[in-house]
Amino acid sequence: MLKLDQHPSGRHFLQIPGPSPVPDRVLRAISLPTIDHRGPEFGQLGLKVISGLQQVFRTRHPVAIYPASGTGAWEAALVNVLSPGDTVLMVETGHFATLWQKMALRLGLKPEFISLPGTCAETGLPVAWRHGVNAEQVAERLRADTGHQIRAVCVVHNETSTGATSDIAAVRRAIDDAKHPALLMVDSISGLASADYRHDDWGVDVTISGSQKGLMLPPGISFNALSPKALEVSKTAKLPRAFWAWDEIVEMNRTGYWPYTPSTNLLYGLHEALDMLLAQGLEPVLARHQRWAAAVRGAVQAWGLPIQCADPAVYSPVLTGVVTPLGVDADAIRQLIHQRFDLSLGTGLGKIKGRMFRIGHLGDCNDLTLMATLSGVEMGLKLAGVKLAGSGVMAAMEHFSAHPAA
Repeated sequence: MLKLDQHPSGRHFLQIPGPSPVPDRVLRAISLPTIDHRGPEFGQLGLKVISGLQQVFRTRHPVAIYPASGTGAWEAALVNVLSPGDTVLMVETGHFATLWQKMALRLGLKPEFISLPGTCAETGLPVAWRHGVNAEQVAERLRADTGHQIRAVCVVHNETSTGATSDIAAVRRAIDDAKHPALLMVDSISGLASADYRHDDWGVDVTISGSQKGLMLPPGISFNALSPKALEVSKTAKLPRAFWAWDEIVEMNRTGYWPYTPSTNLLYGLHEALDMLLAQGLEPVLARHQRWAAAVRGAVQAWGLPIQCADPAVYSPVLTGVVTPLGVDADAIRQLIHQRFDLSLGTGLGKIKGRMFRIGHLGDCNDLTLMATLSGVEMGLKLAGVKLAGSGVMAAMEHFSAHPAA
């Protein structure tokens, strides 16, 4: 680990899938003097950030903001709508879906954890960790639940550990086709503001997200976007909740305040980040992420290495997982790249640790940022002795040349 007086020259390349690099404009906003969180100026700030978040979530309904990480927002989502012993249907798509399931167990819920069976012949990795949610599998289980014991379906929108983005609208259709009353709860911690997401249009009841991904903020703020159905169910839910309770938050948010001391300076940064995103327009922002993702995938394919997500229909615009050859330690490659080029890549997590690394392409990024990143990765792979089929750097250059930014 570097000592405080041993920073290398130039800027560190933070290309993990979050926390993402924070724009200077946002950092400057965070550095402003703290104001009274009960004063009139703060109320105006609170109303502005709530309105901006509603636009990003694409909802007309309340968005609760917590001074917490995404893990806190997971817990808030569960405790506000469920009671001890409730059954919830959760889908294993990767490490973060697994962590959410473990939280449900610790809260006294009964999660049913379904997944695609088997191991991938090409990589030896779990099939479930290379695909998104299988909506038909969800529908089949709900049709069998004739007594409606399942209270909620919990899925991850963009699985940060694998680079697969699930079709949330298809999950909503599966619930509706089964004529099941279960709530739909979605983790879009890494998807929001980077991948297409529509809370209202897709019929989501609770969406969980966080500040440190597409919103380009430091960690420390998280969100629950709510539907009227979720708010109604919360009135009779029995899991203990105090700090996480929606009712007081939603009520005080009507005038721009919170029932606890909020993260004032992070809210300054959120206000600035929302201004940046909404001034550009969500559609151009999402298109930019898709363009970056296509260039990075083209590089990985040129190297001749497998992409962790095996289904092109659900490739993530947020990150790309790169599977290393059998016997090659992906973490050792990451460490080599960090030491030689001051470039941070995401580690493999859970069941795929050591078999893959992750390249983030989200938030405050541009073509040259990614070209430098891919150059560092390509040099690192060669230094590690990995035989490459071709140059990923050249493939990405050709992609960017042929597909100029709008």
